[in-house]
Amino acid sequence: MTLEELERKVYFWGVTRGILVNGKAETQTLKLTSELGELADNIAKGRYQEAKDDIGDMIVVLIMIADLIGTDITECLQVAYDDIKDRKGYLNEQGVFVKEGDEV
Repeated sequence: MTLEELERKVYFWGVTRGILVNGKAETQTLKLTSELGELADNIAKGRYQEAKDDIGDMIVVLIMIADLIGTDITECLQVAYDDIKDRKGYLNEQGVFVKEGDEV
């Protein structure tokens, strides 16, 4: 199944559950934060198999948020890619990305 097909299935799942009818971007953002906490817990404990579900849950919530604000995941990803595609920099020894011009 393609990412586009999965996004469409998730969208219709959100419609049938009332998320896209009664939901609010603000409450879905809180849900995203909750899912991020679950992901952080599983990563910190080395439970990478369980983290797959957490990542998927976050994508589901992001699809809901995108729709609630009048966009979709593909457009959001395109906007983000356009922002980073020409970005220069490097990942330092501490695992922090340092953008060109931000060096200390």
